[in-house]
Amino acid sequence: MAASSAPIPLTAPDLSGKECRYVAEAVAARQLAGDGGFTKRCHAWLERETGAAKALLTHSCTAALEMAALLLDIMPGDEVIMPSYTFVSTANAFVLRGGVPVFVDIRRDTLNLDERLIEAAITPRTRAIAVVHYAGIACEMDAIMAAAARHGLAVVEDAAQGLLATYRGQALGSIGALGALSFHETKNVVSGEGGALLVNDASLAHRAEIVREKGTDRSRFLRGETDKYTWQDIGSSFLPSEIVAAFLLAQLEEARAITERRLRLWRMYDELLAPLEASGALSRPGVPAECTPNGHIYYVMLASDRDRQAVIDHLAAAGVRSAFHYVPLHNSPAGQRFGRAVGDLPVTAEASRQLLRLPLHAGLAETDLARIAALLREALD
Repeated sequence: MAASSAPIPLTAPDLSGKECRYVAEAVAARQLAGDGGFTKRCHAWLERETGAAKALLTHSCTAALEMAALLLDIMPGDEVIMPSYTFVSTANAFVLRGGVPVFVDIRRDTLNLDERLIEAAITPRTRAIAVVHYAGIACEMDAIMAAAARHGLAVVEDAAQGLLATYRGQALGSIGALGALSFHETKNVVSGEGGALLVNDASLAHRAEIVREKGTDRSRFLRGETDKYTWQDIGSSFLPSEIVAAFLLAQLEEARAITERRLRLWRMYDELLAPLEASGALSRPGVPAECTPNGHIYYVMLASDRDRQAVIDHLAAAGVRSAFHYVPLHNSPAGQRFGRAVGDLPVTAEASRQLLRLPLHAGLAETDLARIAALLREALD
C-alpha cells in the first residue's frame, strides 16, 4: 500500500503474481506467435464471462475497432454516429475505411452518447452507431439498440473501459453486433498493449476469423477443417503474440478480484466527495440504476467557476497526479477534416474544460483517498 506521504500516480497496473510464470511457460512451449494455448484460454474466458458468440484477441482495442469497420463493410462516405468525447481510435477505425464520423453530444450524468440525439443525426448515409461506455459506465443501450433497429443500423460498442461492467446484467461489449475491449496498461486488466473483438452477431463470426488472419482461412486450417489455407477476403494482421496472451490470462483469472478492489476505492471516493458536490464545487459521476460499473475511472466535473489547472497544480504540489481527459474530436484538425458535428455539443465542451480524473489503482490505501479528498477541498475552497 502507498504510504500517506508518498507520491501517488494516476494509474498503475494491478499484477496477479502469475504473469511471469505464464510467460515463461509460453516461452518454454516454443510457440510464440498468436493463437496458441494461452490465446485459446483467453478466448474461452472472454466468451464465458461476456456471453459473446466469439471472442478474438487483438493487438489493441484500436485493432478490434478496425476489424469492426471491416466486418461492417464501411465504404467511403458511409456515416457512423459517435460521441466526440472519446479517444481518437473510435473515429480513426472508420475513417480508415473512408467513413465519416458524425459527432453527437453526450449526457451530463454519464458523459455517454446522448441517446435522445441519435435519430436527429441519422441520414440516408448512416450505417452504424459507435457507442463508448465512458469510465466503465454503460450507455443507455435499450434506447440505442431500439433506434438502430428502427433504422437498420449496426451498433459497435467501444467498451475499451468496460470489462466486467454491465447494463441490465449484460456485459458491456456483448450487446451490439460487435464490441471492442482494451487491455492497455492503463486499463483494469492489462497485457501492456492488447485488446479483443467480441463478435455478438454470430453471422459475422466466421468472417471475423478470416479478417483477423490477414484475410486467410488459416484458423480453419489449424483446426484441421481444410488441408490448406488461402487468401479469402480483405484483412490484416491483428493477432497478439502468445507471450501477450500468457500475460493477459494471468490478469483475466484475477479480473473479478481486481474489479472488486477498484470498485471499493471508487465507492470510497464517492462517499468522501459527496460534501463537495453538496457545496456546488463539483459533481460526481452518475450511475443509472440499470448500470453496474467496474471502477475504471473516478472523475469529477468541477463547477464552471473553478480553475481546473489550479486544482491539478495544487494536487501535483502534494505529489498527487491528476489529469483531464479528451480533447473533443470535432474540434480537432482531423475531426474537422474527416467528420462533422450535429449541433454545438455543449456538454462535450463542458467535459473537456471541467472534467478531472483522480488516481485510481490497487496501490491506493484508504488514507490516500482521504488525503486526496482533503487536497481537493483545499483547492476548491
